[in-house]
Amino acid sequence: MRVKLDASFGWLWSAYAVSTYGTWIAFGAFPLIAVRELHASAFAVSLLEAAGLAVAAIIAFPLGPWVERRPKRPVMIAMDLARFLAMASVPAAYLLGSLSYGQLLVVSVVSGAASITFTAASGAYLKHLVRGDHLLIASGRFEGTSWVATAAGPPLGGALSGLLGPVVTILADSLSYLLSALGVLRIRGGDVATRRDPATRLRGADLLDGWRFILHDRALRRLFLNSTLVGGLIMATAPLLAVLLLGEYHFPAWQYGLAFGLPALGGFVGARLCARLVRRHGRYRVMTVSGWLRSLFPLGLAFLQPGLTGLLTVIVVEGLLITCMGVFNPIHATERLQRTPADRAAQVLTTWSVSSRLTQATLMLIWGLLATLVGPLAAIVLSGILLLATPLLLPRRSDLLVRPPAQPAERVPAA
Repeated sequence: MRVKLDASFGWLWSAYAVSTYGTWIAFGAFPLIAVRELHASAFAVSLLEAAGLAVAAIIAFPLGPWVERRPKRPVMIAMDLARFLAMASVPAAYLLGSLSYGQLLVVSVVSGAASITFTAASGAYLKHLVRGDHLLIASGRFEGTSWVATAAGPPLGGALSGLLGPVVTILADSLSYLLSALGVLRIRGGDVATRRDPATRLRGADLLDGWRFILHDRALRRLFLNSTLVGGLIMATAPLLAVLLLGEYHFPAWQYGLAFGLPALGGFVGARLCARLVRRHGRYRVMTVSGWLRSLFPLGLAFLQPGLTGLLTVIVVEGLLITCMGVFNPIHATERLQRTPADRAAQVLTTWSVSSRLTQATLMLIWGLLATLVGPLAAIVLSGILLLATPLLLPRRSDLLVRPPAQPAERVPAA
């Protein structure tokens, strides 16, 4: 049975969808511009990717308490406008002949920090907007949208870039944030913000509240460690797969795009099945089984080889992995929001995103160094072996039965 959520959720979902499609259409545009227009070295391109993750996370971290104490819709609109201005500066500078590597680096950091802050505010607002069991359904719709954008965006962006150049895809990305801001602006109803004493100032110790809360709750702590390590180990191999498939195995660009675009549809299928599986088998069992399976399939990349067999191996392994992620992620997101009080949601989500991105950047660097010593395939296999241990960090049934006390946040009247 299809559950119908209200119009406010529809506008929030639409805002997320348009900006997500914009992001994936522009996927790979920065490295392409850096190489073709600015003649950047391989190290400079790697630095652009890693710095965008790490520096943006560090900048966004102190914004968690600030977001918590403010109505969430104005924060989302402000972050969308910040991303719009940052991304739009790239085609503007390109037309003026003044585009530089330094500007790409700054835009990557600003856009990344604004994305983390937007995600924290939208997650907290989603908790306010959607209640009870409908939260799993809402999370599944966000997850499904993300995977469809992942599958469709890069091929569309590649075609657009081939016809008009990568700068045009960045312009499309910037406009998507403007449309997202307009979508959030159309939401009607109240907002949510944490109660605060006007005389109380933000202290340095407040910045650690997100980690304190996560580590204090046993189920959240285990979910946090599991998701951060799994995401980090998977992302650490992404550049190595590019080097292996495009460099050593000489896959054509279209085959490389197909190898990672087609499996993303599995994420959409998994997200659509998630709520149905939970109703039939229970949330704990589905989360545990999908959590274990997503740690097993990456080891299949050990059988990678050149040619059609290698292409099919990547498609099958990535398809199974992403399908399991499509099932697991909405449950993980729902459990995280339901276990987090309204007055901590934005800060917990900020801490979660910052930690994940820093872990990914660190492991990318470590695995890049490891690949220079033992080769890309051996480094990828090592990541798969380590992933086998990550399900041991999944919450136990007894952990999920203990619920933290709810702490209501202040309802903000409709504008």
